[in-house]
Amino acid sequence: MKRLLIANRGEIAVRIIRSAHVAGYQTVAVYADQDIAALHTELADTAVALEGSTPAETYLNAEKLIAAARTAGADAVHPGYGFLSENADFARAVMQAGMTWIGPPPEVITQLGNKVTARQIAVEAGAPLVPGSNGPVADAQAVRAFAAEHGLPVAIKAAHGGGGRGMRVARRSEDIEEAFTSAVREAEAAFGRGECFVERFLDRPRHVEAQVLADTHGNVVVVGTRDCSLQRRNQKLIEEAPAPFLTAEQQERIYTSARAIFTATGYTGAGTVEYLLSGDGLLSFLEVNTRLQVEHPVTEETTGVDLVAEQLRIAEGLPLSLTTDPLARGHAFEFRLNAEDPALGFLPTPGRIEQFRMPTGPGVRIDTGVHAGDEVAAAFDSMFAKLIVTGDTRDQALQRARSALAELRIEGIPTVLSFHRQAVESAAFIAAAGAESFTVHTRWIETDFAAELAASEHLASAVRHRDTAIRRTVVEIDGRVVQLGLPSALTSLFGTASSQAPVEPAPDAGTVTAPFSGTLISWQTEDDTVVETGTPVAVLETMKMESTVTAPRAGTFHRAEVEIGAAVERGATLGHIA
Repeated sequence: MKRLLIANRGEIAVRIIRSAHVAGYQTVAVYADQDIAALHTELADTAVALEGSTPAETYLNAEKLIAAARTAGADAVHPGYGFLSENADFARAVMQAGMTWIGPPPEVITQLGNKVTARQIAVEAGAPLVPGSNGPVADAQAVRAFAAEHGLPVAIKAAHGGGGRGMRVARRSEDIEEAFTSAVREAEAAFGRGECFVERFLDRPRHVEAQVLADTHGNVVVVGTRDCSLQRRNQKLIEEAPAPFLTAEQQERIYTSARAIFTATGYTGAGTVEYLLSGDGLLSFLEVNTRLQVEHPVTEETTGVDLVAEQLRIAEGLPLSLTTDPLARGHAFEFRLNAEDPALGFLPTPGRIEQFRMPTGPGVRIDTGVHAGDEVAAAFDSMFAKLIVTGDTRDQALQRARSALAELRIEGIPTVLSFHRQAVESAAFIAAAGAESFTVHTRWIETDFAAELAASEHLASAVRHRDTAIRRTVVEIDGRVVQLGLPSALTSLFGTASSQAPVEPAPDAGTVTAPFSGTLISWQTEDDTVVETGTPVAVLETMKMESTVTAPRAGTFHRAEVEIGAAVERGATLGHIA
């Protein structure tokens, strides 16, 4: 391999570029219109436009990505995480194009990416498991039948995805219909396939995982554990390594079963085996992520292993640089920096970062895909950077984290920083008295976290972010025809000056408006229906996250003429309650 195309964006693209350069490879970035001046395009040796502004037009478009690799002369593709990183068809297409796929073989991705077959493999490997369906369930009625046999709550999960997408939990039988419909809908949108299976849901569990590396020479190494229990909407916010307060038996079961799963499937590359750990000590296999994880830096900081460098070695056919499971040295935390307002239910808030002052000091690392002045685009994930803090002990890492979080400054958009600052002061998370006092779990944020968080002062400015579309035209330069792409904000300078938009009157109390810019996914209430205050009326999606819009008062709800799938701006009228 000589030149790698990174089929991704943001901080993970930057992360891969840096390790690739250290290893002596040239790098190729790709970019959507919004990312034309992004950090990953700046740091790569060359960058190729994907000519589009949505995930489907750009980072999810396999044909465009392979064409970009050919154009730039790349001989290998690293998918990062998300997008097409766990898409076996994309991996196969890369290999058929004569390029090296930096990841596990396509057939392994298929086996482990399908949660149903992954469960079967886990059973054969001796991994602990809770009851689950033998395959995808046909409809909500099948979910009810499973719940009648095994009890509630149940989790309905996308069979072909990961990262919490396409997963819904039904705690009451009357919630099953909507949970199933919503899980299928999100799975189709995120992964292109809507099949879902069902399993018994462990209430208030921890989320623990094992990082594994396997090469083509038969070496399989477990590079440590992580705890990723602090989540909202099944999306992780804070991770740490090693997973604290595990018993020797629990750790041994995790290491043994994770290694057995990789060995049984002939896995090569980096991957993660995830587990749930209930409060009474029950350990259950969850899934396998056949890619690099967002939280991989905490493993790197506590083992000294560059996981991206190991991926490159494996893809070259070289043996791993380590042949035994490394011992953890110290403790590390990762804090995801997302454009969301915790006080408003972690409402996604795309916009312009006006100031980004990073902390410094011993044990502090920042992985970022943005500069100050950059936009966090509504079309993509809300995470734009990560703060990683390491100490000799968990207590020291927490102390350093408090200082780093206090020093960190982000202005222009709301972020989850206020939540992080409160979390590291919480007794449930600090666990000063040891294992019994460590009481965080995967729904802790929604059910137990009681801190009062004020709405961000940056909310108003965030929603007035710039138009970042690219306008393309063909021009002739020195007798050659060249396609020229310019930001619309620049091209508007050459057009007719536009008049200032009139100030819209404030909506009355009966108007139902979009709380953020996004896509109308579904109506939850029929037209001309009597509703109560808080009745769900619509579901909007933005930055890969669904949110329910509720009725602001009681009355009869009249829908606005907005079609499902239509884009709506923040403040747009969705209906009126008379």
